[in-house]
Amino acid sequence: MKGDKLTPKQERFAQGLFAGLSQREAYKRSYNAGGMTDKQCDEEACKLAASPKISQRLAELISGLQERNTITREKVMAEYAKLAFFDPRKLFRADGTPKDITELDDETAAALAGLDAKEIIAGEDDADLCRILKYKLVDKKGALDSIAKILGMFEDKIKIDGSVPVKIIDDIE
Repeated sequence: MKGDKLTPKQERFAQGLFAGLSQREAYKRSYNAGGMTDKQCDEEACKLAASPKISQRLAELISGLQERNTITREKVMAEYAKLAFFDPRKLFRADGTPKDITELDDETAAALAGLDAKEIIAGEDDADLCRILKYKLVDKKGALDSIAKILGMFEDKIKIDGSVPVKIIDDIE
């Protein structure tokens, strides 16, 4: 429905509220409120914040944030899989030269902790300039293990069940 879409100013207002601004401040940043008193801004901001379109948009923004920040077993396992099956050949071009960081796909970049780039002069001429790239692979396993423990994915205790036969001797003299 066309009427459900927010105007750019309404969207800025909703984004401002979502970012933690007061209603007054979000209103002032979204609308031309230069000639308005704080009381007028508060009244208009209150009306706007109470509108169903703004309420719905705030709910969408909050839901999206919660979804992005929700850690699940599936997400942890997906990260483990990225590290476990990472192919370091993805760091290099077909001719064997290392790719620049901007050429890496998201999964490859996620497996990196950093990049050392050094330029050295191999000869007397600037044309002999050589660039050495050294990639440092990330060890995300420690952090992922911690998250997995918090989620209760791994047991730290071992439970042993069983029975041991006991013979009682009645030889008390």
